[in-house]
Amino acid sequence: MSNEQNLIKKTAKELRMTYKELGEAIGYSGDSLNNMASKDNSTISNQIKKAIELYLENLDLKKRLEDYSILKNALKNIVKEDF
Repeated sequence: MSNEQNLIKKTAKELRMTYKELGEAIGYSGDSLNNMASKDNSTISNQIKKAIELYLENLDLKKRLEDYSILKNALKNIVKEDF
């Protein structure tokens, strides 16, 4: 196994998810991810890598959208107070 941590293992750990939860989020079975988590990154299919990348991007975009909504509401409140 390479020195680089397995993508599935790393992602599940960072997101504090089980392999089953991560699998459900990206459309794979937890058992499949569990098997791949114990192997080298080179054995992970490109589809799973892409699914994980897209899932992480989706989470990031949702967080940004939430931040912008908070900012938008704060600005609305400031404008209301000035009038």
